[in-house]
Amino acid sequence: MKLKLIALLSFTVIFLAACSDMSNMDHSKMNMSNSSTEQEEEKLSETKTTVTQVISENEITLVAKEAAHQLNNSTVVNAWTFNGSVPGSQIRVQEGEDITIHLKNELKDPVSIHWHGLPIPNAMDGIPGVTQNAVQPGETFTYEFTATVTGTYMYHTHQDGVNQLDKGLYGSFIVEPANKTYDRDYSLMLDEWMSDPKGSSMSNMEDMDHGKMNDKEKEDQDSKNSMSMEDMGHNMDDYDIFTINGKSGDLIEPLQVKEGKKVRIRLANIGFMSHKIHLHGHKFKVVAIDGQELNAPQELENQLLSIAPGERYDIEFIADNPGVWYLECHGEMTGTEGMKTKIQYEGYTESKDKPNPKEKLPEFNFNDYGEAKSGFFEVNQQYDLEYTMNLDTEMEKKEMVYTINGKTFPETENIIVKEGDNVKVKLVNNSSTDDHPMHLHGQFFQVLSKNGKPLEGSPIIKDTINVKPGEEYEIAFKTDNPGNWLFHCHDLHHAAAGMVTQVKYEGFKPDFNPDPEANNKPE
Repeated sequence: MKLKLIALLSFTVIFLAACSDMSNMDHSKMNMSNSSTEQEEEKLSETKTTVTQVISENEITLVAKEAAHQLNNSTVVNAWTFNGSVPGSQIRVQEGEDITIHLKNELKDPVSIHWHGLPIPNAMDGIPGVTQNAVQPGETFTYEFTATVTGTYMYHTHQDGVNQLDKGLYGSFIVEPANKTYDRDYSLMLDEWMSDPKGSSMSNMEDMDHGKMNDKEKEDQDSKNSMSMEDMGHNMDDYDIFTINGKSGDLIEPLQVKEGKKVRIRLANIGFMSHKIHLHGHKFKVVAIDGQELNAPQELENQLLSIAPGERYDIEFIADNPGVWYLECHGEMTGTEGMKTKIQYEGYTESKDKPNPKEKLPEFNFNDYGEAKSGFFEVNQQYDLEYTMNLDTEMEKKEMVYTINGKTFPETENIIVKEGDNVKVKLVNNSSTDDHPMHLHGQFFQVLSKNGKPLEGSPIIKDTINVKPGEEYEIAFKTDNPGNWLFHCHDLHHAAAGMVTQVKYEGFKPDFNPDPEANNKPE
């Protein structure tokens, strides 16, 4: 199991600074909940996940429920699912379709669904306490919107996301164009899980009984916990099983291709770690990033695609090299070698290809990829609003927090805009070791520059940008979708510990009333 299965008590101890509404929790009830969870795990042993289904209807029901899920040949976890599978049902619709999706909650906790990357009305964005109240156990909520922009998207819970998403509450959402140019189309969701959450760096903190400590002991233990967080930088070594579509190693299904056909592979990172993906045996093009098509992409070969949390990369290649070839993650982390599948041509079963996950290969860089195109933002044009977001990792009250301009959510400064504004934002990562994949809800943005140098290739339109330590990016967007929109780090550990702000439109008022009993936790 993953961090996802860590009790809410651990989450409270570690992330209290970021979630002010958690200060009044009854810890004794939380302990009772832990016992209940263990009983439910035993009861669920006969309830197993099913194969992910593809749904192409424009009225859909997604049921949030628990099931036992097998990650690899030796590890079964108690997962939270949409429609009984991990990932949840894959949604495929046509551009321009009106979509109705009923979320039915059969879990013991409130949930929601956020439509990651999709430009939809604010009321449908799925953010508890911001756009709706969390959907309570036994209740149903209906989302309605139009699929206006083609591309590769995701959906996932946004209620207590650092825990719930980590349990498997996610799926892929594909908006297809009227005229497809590819013959085979695969969607691969990348994620990480924990085989031993009880032995993890973070779960070891949950066993401390503060009620039996005096004030000095509590202070000493809290200090140790804070240092543990700092030392491990939320230790990603705890995530030791890497998955593609919920499976790892031998359990990952090969991708069947036919010689001479064009293949599109949609790579979507729903996890908390960046993954470097290598396609063996073929030249390929990066045709879309975060669902948005690139202009005149060139062929690449033996380059790694570094895909950060929240990002999506679409690649295409011609199946012109018959055999069996690997598509694999590169790196030296514990779970790396489990994140690989095979490109299997019809009529071929044996492979002469060998995995090479530790080989050093160049990484793809979109800064000068493809060809420039007119009609987009320029770095030095006039903007209605310019704003700088300094991203950092700090210690606050003996706890690690992640800040925007020195503050944590909900104390971060909102970006106040008017409809029709042209907005430029500079993102600066001052953290010494932490990446910050920053995700903007409700609208796309254009990447203008990296470290002061303007991009030279295809316009890059995104909704998530990974800012590494010491880097800075300038992005621009037009405020054409009124609402209150989150702008946050998509390493949800960072978001839960403060790295969240909002883009707020002047004069906009949500059409719902926050319910203090709904236990809304937008991160």
